[in-house]
Amino acid sequence: MDRRSLGIFDSGLGGLTVVKEIKRKLPYESIIYLGDTARVPYGTRSKETVTKFSLQDTHFLTEQKVKCIVIACNTASALAFKEVKRKLTIPVFDVVSAGAKMAVETTKNKKVGVIGTRGTIASHAYQKTIRKQNPKILVHEKACPLFVPLIEEGEIRGKVIEMLASKYLNPLKNDKIDTLILGCTHYPIIKNIIQEKIGKRVALVNSGEEIAKVLSAFLKEKKLEAPKNLNPVRK
Repeated sequence: MDRRSLGIFDSGLGGLTVVKEIKRKLPYESIIYLGDTARVPYGTRSKETVTKFSLQDTHFLTEQKVKCIVIACNTASALAFKEVKRKLTIPVFDVVSAGAKMAVETTKNKKVGVIGTRGTIASHAYQKTIRKQNPKILVHEKACPLFVPLIEEGEIRGKVIEMLASKYLNPLKNDKIDTLILGCTHYPIIKNIIQEKIGKRVALVNSGEEIAKVLSAFLKEKKLEAPKNLNPVRK
């Protein structure tokens, strides 16, 4: 048993979708969440800058004596995970690996779509991870740079976001994908719009749900779970 908190960070509000899934899967775990709203978005920044920000974020969390860290930001997972993992002595988890694994298990026609920030898509992190697991899967990627600013401003419904979703998703519909990875933690906030525009037959992969499963299994295996009589603290 381990009473220490889980540390989670993202570039803004999007990581709260990951927190939601982790709370659902691990209701007794305390959580310290860092949303870097002062520097959102990470998706338009260079690898060097994202890595610098990610190391600063993880430094803050390690000072809080967390037992492990979840990089909830897809861009940070794609660009900074290796460096963060190298620097830290506690376990670190990224959302890309979890989401890619679920997509491989979900697709039937071996055509997977990925939507994300410019940084995530340019890194081809999902494509590389998926192809390592199954080289026969075709991965179609699409950057959606305006989703995050709109979501951060609360523009999560209406004609503007719907027209933008159609513009971003129509090419993926033409690619005949049957599985779509929501490659940014902000995107589950507008998942109903995304589902409507991409079509009901396309399965949506929410990396937050998958990382919660991975984290749960790890804590159980390593006997790091919080006591079930613990009143969790969320900050």
